[in-house]
Amino acid sequence: MEYSSPVGRAAALYEQYATERSSYLREGQESSKYTLPYLIPETSAGTGGKRTRIKTPFQGIGAAGTNALASKILIGLFPTNIPFFKLVLDQIKIAQESGGAEAVTEIDKALRKVENALMREIEVSSDRVAMFEALKHLIVGGNVLLYLTDEGLQIYPLEKYVCKRDATGNTLEIIIKESINAKALPQDFIKNLQQKVEYTSETLEEDLDIYTYVIRDGDYFNYHQECKNEIIPNTEGRAKKDVSPFINLRWTRISGEHYGRGYVEEYRGDLISLEGLMKAIIENAAASARTVFLVNPNGTTRASTLSKAPNGAIREGNAQDVSVLQVGKGQDLQVSFTAVQRIEQRLQYAFLMAKAVQRDAERVTSTELKLLTQELESTLGGIYSILSSELQLPYLRRRMHLLVKSGRVPKLPDDIVGISIVTGLQGLGRGQDKEKLLEFITVMAEALGADVMRQYVNLDEAIKRLATSIGIETENLVKSGEQIAAEQQQAQQQELVRSLGSAAVGSPLLDPKKQAEAGLINQEVTANANQEG
Repeated sequence: MEYSSPVGRAAALYEQYATERSSYLREGQESSKYTLPYLIPETSAGTGGKRTRIKTPFQGIGAAGTNALASKILIGLFPTNIPFFKLVLDQIKIAQESGGAEAVTEIDKALRKVENALMREIEVSSDRVAMFEALKHLIVGGNVLLYLTDEGLQIYPLEKYVCKRDATGNTLEIIIKESINAKALPQDFIKNLQQKVEYTSETLEEDLDIYTYVIRDGDYFNYHQECKNEIIPNTEGRAKKDVSPFINLRWTRISGEHYGRGYVEEYRGDLISLEGLMKAIIENAAASARTVFLVNPNGTTRASTLSKAPNGAIREGNAQDVSVLQVGKGQDLQVSFTAVQRIEQRLQYAFLMAKAVQRDAERVTSTELKLLTQELESTLGGIYSILSSELQLPYLRRRMHLLVKSGRVPKLPDDIVGISIVTGLQGLGRGQDKEKLLEFITVMAEALGADVMRQYVNLDEAIKRLATSIGIETENLVKSGEQIAAEQQQAQQQELVRSLGSAAVGSPLLDPKKQAEAGLINQEVTANANQEG
């Protein structure tokens, strides 16, 4: 199939776009140095692109904070065993086309089966492992590329790809650079390269650079792979932009920039300061821990006597001739310790670590910890907003497309069925609704009393809203008004049977219609008595 994507330009365009990417990559490498050095390691110039030796930082809060924040976001966006999305219907359109609420109910039940199939596919895959790695790249470097196929989810760090976006942030071009052994390529393609004068057999025995070129073409993405400016056979593809296998992610959205900025970059000043202080403290502590004896050269005690004496030995000498070398920097190091504690506290709060919300006191109530934790996690709202639109929705659409392509679920009409995300930013909003609802009910019960509150508050609606705020489906869980009325009527009949005994058998009062008539008669008698009174 012929596509409009240019062929033979991927290598040249990659080098051209890499110049613009270099500043973002450099910032990511600097952030990785103080958090997870292996994530975005530096490359050594003049050594064929080989990576330099990774240096371990003197502080560990950068690594702990990155892992903690990535774990919180992963659980918030993709919770385990809980659906983080819902297939929703256009109720008005489906009712017009099907002509009744019963059809809507049946279609909704069918959608629940599709949801379960999609959740099973996600649970059995290793996507969450790859997502955790991708989130760490976003936090540290601010950019990462996902490639989702039937074989699984693949991660490309910023150092392996370049991209272009339009003014609104939509991806226009992506070029991925990989190195692969020539034996892994099609043999016909290798023979074609060997026939060319500029490529010798020795050159083709080495690892070759493979470029995957992705370009936007209207509502589609065209892509193919190139090697030595030649297109590799059977690598051409075309996908709608909504279900593209390439998901280009960024941590922040900055107008006019093709790449995002990492979260660590915002707090790198504290990390650099903490690194310098911890290095000084550790080196001073090592010097202070060193034990060196000084012997007076003009005294009667000899150094060789002390060095050769075993533990507990008795030797002739003068104690005044021997002293221990001391650094004497305890007061100065105390200032460094205080600065370290303050910086660590700021970083713990920035990375949403649990220790940041617990104040230093003998008694800290669980309610206080819960409120502080909720306040801390509310800062994720801005992070969830961009990840919901650029990660969750494209990922779900692609997963759904793969299921439809394999024939395991039917194709759903896009104009009637949509995907609604129920975690992340929406989860934070539901949590706030729950707190407000519980506060309202508690204040009402305390101020007016439980009996008076029931007269003014619709308990059925309160239960439904509370379940919705927690994210629980109330279908077949919360009893309807008809079920409660039927159970009350059955309880009344059982009580009547117990009170009348065998005389209740065949009684007209056990007939629901007779009970309703008796209820009406009683109401009329009561009304007449009130009027006469």
